[in-house]
Amino acid sequence: MANLIEMSNISKSFGGSLAVDRVSLELLPGTVHALMGENGAGKSTLMKILAGVHQPDSGEIYRNGHKVSFANPKEALDSGISTVFQELSLLTNLTIAENMFLGREPVTRFGTVDYPLMNAETKKALGELGLDLDPETLVSELSIAERQFVEIAHGIKAAAAIFILDEPTAALNAADVEILNKHIRRLRDAGKAIVYISHRMDEIFEICDTVTVLKDGKLVGTRPLSEVTPASLIAMMVGRELQDLFPSRGSAAGEIVLGMEQFKIGASTAPFSISVRKGEIVALAGLEGQGQQRLLRSLVGQFQPFSGKVTIKGKPLPLPVPLGSGIRMLQAAGVGFVPEDRKQEGLFLGLPIAHNIAVGLHSRHRELSLAKNYRKTIDAAMRSLNIKAPSASVAVGSLSGGNQQKVLLGRYLSSNLDILLVEEPTRGVDIGAKSEIYKMLRDFANRGGAVLVLSRETVELIGLCDRIYVVHNNTVVSELAAEKATEHTILDAALSA
Repeated sequence: MANLIEMSNISKSFGGSLAVDRVSLELLPGTVHALMGENGAGKSTLMKILAGVHQPDSGEIYRNGHKVSFANPKEALDSGISTVFQELSLLTNLTIAENMFLGREPVTRFGTVDYPLMNAETKKALGELGLDLDPETLVSELSIAERQFVEIAHGIKAAAAIFILDEPTAALNAADVEILNKHIRRLRDAGKAIVYISHRMDEIFEICDTVTVLKDGKLVGTRPLSEVTPASLIAMMVGRELQDLFPSRGSAAGEIVLGMEQFKIGASTAPFSISVRKGEIVALAGLEGQGQQRLLRSLVGQFQPFSGKVTIKGKPLPLPVPLGSGIRMLQAAGVGFVPEDRKQEGLFLGLPIAHNIAVGLHSRHRELSLAKNYRKTIDAAMRSLNIKAPSASVAVGSLSGGNQQKVLLGRYLSSNLDILLVEEPTRGVDIGAKSEIYKMLRDFANRGGAVLVLSRETVELIGLCDRIYVVHNNTVVSELAAEKATEHTILDAALSA
């Protein structure tokens, strides 16, 4: 079977740093090829070379056996290479349809943009992915998952032979992932080649045929998925087994520092009570969209619950928590909130690491207080969190996903808080950075902190946490000891409810 694409001995440096070092990759028609490795391994750089975003310093690219080079992404697209990057490229001030046809707008016989045709074609493309969205909706009004799907629809609609999907499911729930997988299989069966970049092990084994692993810019190896296991694949990436990723669980927990009693998320939902103790990491698990996020965001004012009682370190928290000042009010009480969407809700991407960490320290003081110099605290945070950056003055937007997540967590871990509310602690983060983040959260708990966390990755909750509350239909239906829990028991608790 002839290669659709062959990348031979590709190398690329940035400012003297070797990002890709003599890497070769072959893409066959009718295959889904996983590209894996830690953040900074060179995956995205290699794919941006194939997509025409970067030009290689050395090496060759062959398309159907003919040597090619792409000066820009348009040349790559014209050659049949469509890319959906992890950093979404949609323009938020334009409609979905305007984004889908950007740069190739159809025109009427009068020379004006044919908006009805754009909207009709966009609605058809979205419908094929199971999306019922108005093409005239501004992208700024979409959720992060909806934006991701629009980005994917844009790529799939292109008449391409090679598709590069960089973390396509990072913001999708299980149902949406299955819809995406259906279309990936359709493209594969039509003889297309798909490059699939993901940190989710279950997805790789579900959808891919072959895997290539990169580490520190070098090729570790290419294997058929049938010849590897999750444990051996992780060992290829980071040199250690799956069970070594999680730190040891905590010892005896202390007094209750966060309590929710007779809490009702909605008027017609069943009340529940939960608690988090000092020294504990407690999980909110269950099927997607069953109320885990509403429960967590009720505590910071981002969602208004129906009724209930909440105590923080023995003191009552007045409900509902105000939307405008809830997060600041909770921080004053020693509670930090780490949102799922670090780019939109968590970080100031254009500001340096130092400012992003210091804002958590400043926010614990009154509005008119004098700003303090936290240089020593910031430097200590960068060292302890192993944030990979030349200095604290580097803009956060230039960091890898794993390092961005560390900066966001560092803001709260440096603020002497007692409780952390964490959504998706490792979304879009590589295996190595995941292990570091797990250790950070466990160290926080071992120092007397308490963590309430939700995640779509059940294995993560089982390995990281001490106790698990299963949420279904906006209420807690089961409590499990994480040490004895399995994916089956958690799913069984959610479904039997």
